[in-house]
Amino acid sequence: MKEIGIGVIGTGFMGKAHSIAYSASASVFGTGLRPRLEIVCDLSPERASQRATDLGFSRYSSDWREVVNDPAVELISVCTPNDTHAEISIAALAAGKHVWCEKPMSTTLADSQSMTDAATASSGQTIIGYNYTKNPAVTHARKLIESGAIGRVAAFFCRYDVDNEADGQRPWSWRMSRDRSGTGANGDVLSHVISVGHYLTGSTIKRVVGDIAIVHPERDDPDNPGQQKTVDNDDMVAALVQFENGVHGHIGASRVTWGYKCGLRWEVHGTNGTIIFEQERLNELKLFTRQDDPATDGFRTILTGPQHPPYSAFLPNGGHSLGYMDVKICELHELLTSIESGEPVWPSFSDGLIIEKVMDAVDRSSLSGQWVDV
Repeated sequence: MKEIGIGVIGTGFMGKAHSIAYSASASVFGTGLRPRLEIVCDLSPERASQRATDLGFSRYSSDWREVVNDPAVELISVCTPNDTHAEISIAALAAGKHVWCEKPMSTTLADSQSMTDAATASSGQTIIGYNYTKNPAVTHARKLIESGAIGRVAAFFCRYDVDNEADGQRPWSWRMSRDRSGTGANGDVLSHVISVGHYLTGSTIKRVVGDIAIVHPERDDPDNPGQQKTVDNDDMVAALVQFENGVHGHIGASRVTWGYKCGLRWEVHGTNGTIIFEQERLNELKLFTRQDDPATDGFRTILTGPQHPPYSAFLPNGGHSLGYMDVKICELHELLTSIESGEPVWPSFSDGLIIEKVMDAVDRSSLSGQWVDV
C-alpha cells in the first residue's frame, strides 16, 4: 500500500477531525493511499506538541511555512481561521501539495478566486470541507433524485440553525469580524446549505434576494474587560433562490437560534414526491412518492445500511449508525481516490468558488434589498 505524507495546519475542532480521519482512513477502506501523519502545526508550540502526541504525528511546528515546505508532506489540511486560508492554500499548491481546506474558502471573493487560479495552475488536487454532502444518506438521496424517484425537482428548501452564539453574554470572537471571518452565519453556516443545494439539484444557484440581521450588535471584548466590541457580520441570513435548471426555493441560517446544535434540515420537492433530511438524525431519509392508492400514501423512513455506499466500509449491518467523524472519513476517502486517479473531486476549489459567489450575492442583495445575479 502506497503512503502519502500528511501535514495538518490548525489544531482546533476541524484540525482534530481531519487528523482522526487520516488515522482511520486505511483501517476503514483498506486499499488505496495510506496517510502517514508527518507534522501538525499550531501557533502555540505547546499546543502543537501536545496535539502531535495526542494524534500521532511524527513532529510539530508553530510555523505553517515549515509544513508547506516539508518534502515529506504531500497533502495538507488547512484548518485555520478563515482569513488565513488563501495564503496557506496558495503557498501549498505552489509547493506541489494537494490541499484539503475547510470552508469557507476565504474571507473575500478575490481571495477565493486567487485560490482557484492557484489550483488551476497546480498539479495538486483540492477539496473544500463540505462534508454534509458525503453522508451515505445524502448521496443516496441524490441517486433517488437522479433516478426520477420523485419526478422533476421543483423546489429546494434548507435551513441550518445552531446556537453557538445564541448567548448574548458570550464574548466577541474573530468569527464576528468581517475582516477575519468575512460574513458571519452566511460564510460559516449558510455555505453548507448552498453546497447541499448544488449537490442535490445537480445545478447551481443563479439569482438571489437576501436578508441579514445582527441580533447581538455588541459583545464583551475578551481582551479589554469592561469594554465592548462591535459585531459587524450577520448572526442570521436568509434568501429566496433560483437555480440554473429552474428549481426555486429558499435557504437560511442562524448562529443564534437556541436549541439547535446541528440543525441542518432540507427538503427536495419533486413533481411526484418529496425527500426530507435532518442532520441531527443523519442516518435517516424521509421519502414520499405518489401512490395510485391514496390509502397507502405517507412518508416512509429509509435507514442507511450496507446498501448505501460507502456505509458497508464501516459497518456490516444497517441501524448501527454512522457519525460526524465517519462522514469526514468518507470525505477524505473521496480526496485520496482523486489523488490516486488524477480525476477531480467535488467540491474542488473551482466548485467552492461558485458557492462563494452565491454567498457574496446573498450578502450584496441583503445590503441593496434587490434581486442579484450570481
